[in-house]
Parts: sequence; structure tokens; C-alpha cells
Amino acid sequence: MKKLYITSLAALLLTACGNNKKNSTESIIEKGNLQELRQKRSELVTEADALTKEIELIDNAIGKLDDNQKLALITTFTAKDSIFDHYLELQADVQTKENIVLNAEYAGTLQKVYVTEGQKVSKGQTLAKIDDGGLSQQLAQLEIQANLAKTTYERQENLWNQKIGSEIQYLQAKSNYEAQAKAVAQLQSQIAKTYVKAPFSGTIDDVITDQGSAVAPGSQLIRIVNLSNMYLEAEVPEKYVGSVKKGTDVNVNIPVLNEVFTTKINQASDYINPGNRSFKILINITNKKGTIKPNLTSKISIKDYTNPKVIAVPLSIVSENAEGEQYVYITEKQENNLVAKKVIVKTGKTQGDLVEILEGIKDGDQIVKEGARSVKDGQKVSIIK
Repeated sequence: MKKLYITSLAALLLTACGNNKKNSTESIIEKGNLQELRQKRSELVTEADALTKEIELIDNAIGKLDDNQKLALITTFTAKDSIFDHYLELQADVQTKENIVLNAEYAGTLQKVYVTEGQKVSKGQTLAKIDDGGLSQQLAQLEIQANLAKTTYERQENLWNQKIGSEIQYLQAKSNYEAQAKAVAQLQSQIAKTYVKAPFSGTIDDVITDQGSAVAPGSQLIRIVNLSNMYLEAEVPEKYVGSVKKGTDVNVNIPVLNEVFTTKINQASDYINPGNRSFKILINITNKKGTIKPNLTSKISIKDYTNPKVIAVPLSIVSENAEGEQYVYITEKQENNLVAKKVIVKTGKTQGDLVEILEGIKDGDQIVKEGARSVKDGQKVSIIK
């Protein structure tokens, strides 16, 4: 309606004097006199300023006479008690407890590699063999000597039990046998280090050293991974030590795989890292499809707070005054008018775009949503249907 009045007024004014001014202006332009042109421009600017002031006066008069001109258009929603859950959102890394690199324990030539990358292997399976440098032949000789020592000892023991022979002969035979047996066991232990065996069942992820290469103790040979025993690891700020613990529910989201599921915290560390004032949590996860890989990034949400009966409102409608008080607007009836009323509120935790209102709003109040940032306390309002 305001635009209509302005348009009508402008049209009337232009109609009344437009033709004369047009002719006068055109004639001055045709003359080409610079002084007259500047004087005409000054006159027109003065007239435009006066026209603007007249329009403002008319607008003010319209505002006083037209009630609809004073109404602010808003939308509202009804305050309702509901359950409010707060979630601590963190980033977690995917790890596996069985992801290791097998190193050489013996110096020599990598004589044979029995596996290839991607191959499934079983616990205890031989993966590679390092040349033992003749230890096998030495073991064979020692075993012969050990067998002879054993036979001698058993015969001396039998005679000694029959009270035949001297005690010293019996003890010498026993000592010799035990020494030979220990020598055999020691050499067997050395030879065992030339065999690279799988410490658990899994998949060969990488054959690091090629067959025929010279290796030394500590040389990296093969990486083996088991993806069935996976877990998430995250750092939790120390202020949540009382609410984040073993058994707490947690929502897991692995974005790159588009996987979302709910599980529980399996372990919460009792140690606070002094460097970043946080503690670790571990969350076991299943990997039936085998698509979850170590070092993937995931997002976790841990429910650390619940209010079973509270009003939650959009954070965008909460404002703050110069004293630091937070407020929202509600609507109420005053005579035959609907007006906006400022209400000081006490807020709690936020979750997403919602904040809980602890004080100031009651169930059933009509809260201003659209227009909350522009209305004034006591201003008449009209609800958009």
C-alpha cells in the first residue's frame, strides 16, 4: 500500500509539471549556454530534494492512519517439552591390532619367499626362508652325538640302578648327555630364526624384500595384516572424563565408505596426556565386508548428556543484549492486538542448530521464528499464514 501511495504521488507531480519542464530543459540544452545549463541543474536538484521531503511527510501520515502499516510480519512455533540429547563429536582413526611388519632375525640371503601380496595365510605358516649358512649340517652332527650320549647315559643309569659301576661314571654320562641336548636345542633355536612364520592368520599386504636379497637382523621383510580385528581410536578432552567411559553409546560414520552404525566404547584410558589434556578411547568395530582399512578417518558422536524434558529452540532466534543476557521473542494478546514480547532466557547446551532453554519459556508459548531479529518489544505483529 505504501508503494502505491508513493507511485501515485510521483505520477501526479510529474504529470503537473513534466511537460513544461521538459520543454524548458530542452530549449536550454538547444541553446548550448553553459551558465544556463548549470543554473537549470541546480534548480532541478532543489526541486528533487523538496519532493523527497514531501514523500516522507506523506509516509508518516499514512503510518499514523493505517494500522496495517505498523504490523511486522512473523512466523511462530509452539514451545513443547521434548528429549534433548547432546553429542560430543570427534574424529577417530581406524586401526587394527594385527598389522605388523615381520623383520629378519638372522643374517644371510633371503633364500625363498613362499607368498605373494594379497595371499591369505594361516597362523604359523612359513612365509620365507633365510639361508642358514650350514647350520642344518651342524645340527645333524650334533643330533648324532646327542643320541649317542643319550644311549650311554641310559646304560650307565641302568647299571647304577643295579649297583654296578661307579657313581662318577654315571654322573659323567648324565652331564655329557645334558650338554649335548642343550647344544642341539640352542642350534635348533638358531635355525628357527631363519624361518619367517605368520604370527597370526591374515593377508600378505606387502612383500618388502625380494627373494635373493641379503638381509641382516632387523631388515623388513613382509607386512601381514588381519582386517577382522579392527578398532577406532580417538582423543577425548579431559573435561569429558566423567561422562565418556566404557560402555557409553557412540555413533560411527565412515564417510568414504558411506557406513553409519551405532556401537559402544570398549575401553577408556585412565591416563591423561599432559601434552594435550586428553585421554584415549577404543571402539571395536566389525569388518565383515573387508572394506574398512587401517588409517581411514571416521567421525564419531558420543552421547554425553541427556535432558528428558526441556524446550529446544533454533540457535538463530536467540539474541543477546548489552548486559550479556540472552532473549527470544514470544507473542501474546494485548486487547485486540497480537504483540511481540521479549523474554530473557537461560540457555544450556547446543546440539547442531538447536539450544536447550532452561528458564524463561514454558510449554505452549508461541515463539517468534521468522522475524525474530527484526521485531521490537511491544511491537504489533501479524503471523504469516
